[in-house]
Amino acid sequence: MKKIFYNLREKLWVTPALYSFLAIILSIAFFYVDLIVVQQYREFIPDILLTNVQLAQTIMGALAGALLTMTTFTFSTILVVLTMYSSQFSPRTLKNFVHDRLTWRVLGVFLGGFIYNTLSLLFMRDALYTHDVISTFIGIVIAFLCLATFAYFIHHIATNVQVENLIEELEEDTERIIDSYSEKQEDMDMNIESEWKPDGFTETIAANNDGYIQFLYFDKLTDYASKHNLEVEVLHGIGSYVHESTDLFTVYQAQQEDIDLHQFVTIGTERTTDQDLDFAIQKMVEVALRAISPGINDPNTANGIIIRIGRLLGKLSHLETGVITTRDKEKKNRVRYPFFTFSNFLYLTFHQLIHYGKEDVSVVAAIFESLANTAQLSNAAHYDAIWEMQLHVLEHLEGALFRRLDRRYIQEKLDALATVMDRRPVLLSDYQLDSKG
Repeated sequence: MKKIFYNLREKLWVTPALYSFLAIILSIAFFYVDLIVVQQYREFIPDILLTNVQLAQTIMGALAGALLTMTTFTFSTILVVLTMYSSQFSPRTLKNFVHDRLTWRVLGVFLGGFIYNTLSLLFMRDALYTHDVISTFIGIVIAFLCLATFAYFIHHIATNVQVENLIEELEEDTERIIDSYSEKQEDMDMNIESEWKPDGFTETIAANNDGYIQFLYFDKLTDYASKHNLEVEVLHGIGSYVHESTDLFTVYQAQQEDIDLHQFVTIGTERTTDQDLDFAIQKMVEVALRAISPGINDPNTANGIIIRIGRLLGKLSHLETGVITTRDKEKKNRVRYPFFTFSNFLYLTFHQLIHYGKEDVSVVAAIFESLANTAQLSNAAHYDAIWEMQLHVLEHLEGALFRRLDRRYIQEKLDALATVMDRRPVLLSDYQLDSKG
């Protein structure tokens, strides 16, 4: 059931379709209200709420046309924003706007208003009514609701396209994933150094379609393995691309029986940020890369993102990383999963940033400041990985042309990083930077 709900949530048409269905139900309901209820209780209904059939046809026709125009304009606005997200920020950030619930609720409200007025206009016939009707008043109320929704939508769009709000949203997505993994590791019995010595009949289970691994139900998979006395090795991590013949699981069974593990994994055509921590960070990195590109030339935005990434990496460092084994209530190993290592995650985060930003002193300084933030929030066990990343960044700077004050500024960041980790600072002069000027 969870997998079905997850798949439906990814479908963009679900929300507009739901609002449209509710509009159909509402129009049919008020058709019978006009036909039966209004005539019986006419003396209790204020005259201002009622209109005759001819006036109702005129008003509903006008409202249907106006709402269709507003729907078209709203859809055009959505397309413009999608284009801007793709060109200004990153194609990967499109999903943040596309899956914004408000966007599709607004479209659903407009479609619902158009469908209600159109169907009510279809029901509005002189042969059916010998009295006034109330459907027109409901249509006007829906039209005012659509106007209010449209005004709020314009405000939402104007706010949402600001880069600071996008960065904050991406940061919140990443924090949510980190917190989710942290809670899962606290709730489930996981061991990072557990010996994995499975026995029994061996079977490999391949993917049933091409795509990215979007979601893995760790707790359900562990319960299923315990119930059927299985030991399951997950061969690919969240975010990996697999094709139809790629092996997903290696299963060890005490007794051979038919099992189905596809129900515990969701594979789709694109990566998502529900469990894919690497993809969540990657989106922030891509926005920063786009900001420092010659076409955009906005290094201050990139620097702000890089510093925020340092704080996220510091929180991430407290997760259990490496190959993780989950155990059941009897402390028996059940599921083995290839989680990322912290050093590898550091490299994947910064290797593109330093490659494209090494000529901008502010970007280089921001990277070292980000590493210092990471070190402040992480424990000493990860200091070696952070220090190694510092040296990797410095290797990229060999032969770079920095002026005297630029070198001093970068050296201050290196000194601050060394102070956090209580180590001797690395000297920038040891990396043969061109000191002309």
